[in-house]
Amino acid sequence: MNPSDISVVIPTLNEAATIENAVRSAIDAGATEIIVCDGGSEDQTTDVAADAGASKIIRSISGRGIQLNAGAVFASREVVLFLHADSLLGESCLQQICDVPDLVWGAFEQHIAHPRSAYRLIEKGNAARVRFRGMAFGDQAIFVRRETYKKVGGFEEIELMEDVAFSRTMRAIAKPVLLPGPVTISARRWEQRGIVMQTLRNWNLQCRYRLGASPRQLAKRYR
Repeated sequence: MNPSDISVVIPTLNEAATIENAVRSAIDAGATEIIVCDGGSEDQTTDVAADAGASKIIRSISGRGIQLNAGAVFASREVVLFLHADSLLGESCLQQICDVPDLVWGAFEQHIAHPRSAYRLIEKGNAARVRFRGMAFGDQAIFVRRETYKKVGGFEEIELMEDVAFSRTMRAIAKPVLLPGPVTISARRWEQRGIVMQTLRNWNLQCRYRLGASPRQLAKRYR
């Protein structure tokens, strides 16, 4: 397998400011099939994505789980990687996937784009979550063999926590591989709300979901 055997799916909604860099990062990593699934953007997201080199632009109902599944329908390669529109793949990310023997699924370590040392602790904590709990989040660029993805039925089409639900399903099949990546993500939410408050907020959402709160209710709080 080589990087061109990996489809990259990017869900978008008003991501004109970030989608170019996301698409270009996938191209630089060796992807030749980049599928942008737009949920009804009112800005120039789809035009920017096409100009940046996305190979397929499709449109679907808004909702990350819905968009991830809609994009994956058009994926034709052996492995599908799901990338957030405000995230960047490192140049060696796709090759790292290719080098894994007997790959089933996994995710990447992150680099949060901010120099504060507190973010290095968050990066380590997020990596430990995958390593020890088998729980990968969407901003870690989850990847999975396409046949396995189809067998489990893809993502739950819910408004939030689709990555948590997917990880629960997948970890019952195989332990996720955690690759060094990194995937670079924005520190925007932490900077807006404060590192402690945003981290506590994330934990609260996860706990409420595990206790049975509806993803729709949680999505309203998250926004």
